[in-house]
Amino acid sequence: MRIAVVEDDDFYGKYLKHIIEMVPEYTVSHFKNGTDFFKQDLSVFETITLDYSLPDMSCEGVISKLKKQNNSSNIVVVSAQEDVSTAVKLLQSGVYDYVVKNDDTKERIWNTLRNLTEKQSLEKEIETLSGEVRSKYDFRQIIKGSSAEIEHVFSVLQKAVKSNITVSISGETGTGKELVAKAIHYNSAFSNKSLVTVNMAAIPSELVESELFGHEKGAFTGAENKRIGKFEEANGGTIFLDEVAELGMPLQAKLLRVLQEKEVVRVGGNKPITLDMRIIVASHKNLLEEVGKGNFREDLYYRLMGLPVHLPPLRERKNDIIFLAKYFSDLFAKENGMPIKNIAKSARAKLLNHFWPGNVRELKAVMELAVVMSESESIEAMDLTLNSSSTAPHILLEQKTLKEYTNTIIEHHLAKHSGNVVRVAEKLDVGKSTIYRMIKNGEIKVV
Repeated sequence: MRIAVVEDDDFYGKYLKHIIEMVPEYTVSHFKNGTDFFKQDLSVFETITLDYSLPDMSCEGVISKLKKQNNSSNIVVVSAQEDVSTAVKLLQSGVYDYVVKNDDTKERIWNTLRNLTEKQSLEKEIETLSGEVRSKYDFRQIIKGSSAEIEHVFSVLQKAVKSNITVSISGETGTGKELVAKAIHYNSAFSNKSLVTVNMAAIPSELVESELFGHEKGAFTGAENKRIGKFEEANGGTIFLDEVAELGMPLQAKLLRVLQEKEVVRVGGNKPITLDMRIIVASHKNLLEEVGKGNFREDLYYRLMGLPVHLPPLRERKNDIIFLAKYFSDLFAKENGMPIKNIAKSARAKLLNHFWPGNVRELKAVMELAVVMSESESIEAMDLTLNSSSTAPHILLEQKTLKEYTNTIIEHHLAKHSGNVVRVAEKLDVGKSTIYRMIKNGEIKVV
């Protein structure tokens, strides 16, 4: 630690410099007045010991000037005055400690500097951890892929972190809504405060109000102690309301009031608590459709909509499926000390033809199991455990001609049966020659 001793008494200044430098990790510079002190590059000093009575500047004047310069050094005032009111006033102004000049000064100074060293070490550790968290939740670290759909998501997320606008995340189950909420928080100005996640679908309806807003002791039967609600817990940081569409109508009205007034009142209480936080909501349901059905308040919808972020289902980003499959299989293999495996053509075809109702979460589980099940150098189609009931229905959601539907169905079954034309012809009651002709003409592909 680099320390500046500002002390007009030459003998006492040298004394302070001597006792501080008894600790090898401390480097000390001595200044006899405020004028000489402010001629220096003050950014090099982590700590300043400041005599209360200088010949050219008052102690308060030095502190005020340091604040105007946005200096972040820790200030320890060393004074011959044992005035409690003065000490309290200085500590309230931001001074780290107030040390009286007496027989215990050496021990007090050492103790204070020891605490400051620990504080400095902790701050550096927190800064390092914060950097690691930001790196972990870098958008391209948590969302793998390079499809046009994902590139669009990246561009929206970059806008989300530049302000405190409410963010509404939509997407099917398994698309990564919670991970995106974490990434927005840890890359925003609120990252040094808490991220509080509330899954609205997981809380019994009779407990939601208490969970969100807290309650006072005795507010209802069983309320034996005061409880801090999730909004209070998240104050200064971010609250993430997952599956917000599951909130009942009566509580939607109360949530709307909290968002409008930016304050919350605990159940059974009457004192409003001011809120300053980021709001992120998510739902696998289309909130606008829920408004149309009468299940969600229109005014709350517009309050929450903010910046919409839609996470596309995996079937709409097919260009990413094989990349993600390889990423998950490689990651699982490395974590478990298993050999890295390629993905065979038959397995790729099977992956591409699957509907993926569980999206990325399902793909991850499928590939981890495939690594375990595979007994060769590559993951084969037989190693992929997929829910067959969800393999083909997605084609009905696409706008295709009857011929295109026919081609897709044949392609699907060829992939499922490893290109065995005879078996597919029997299954679909189609002539073998018809399938061979379609393959030859490029109407269907065999992967």
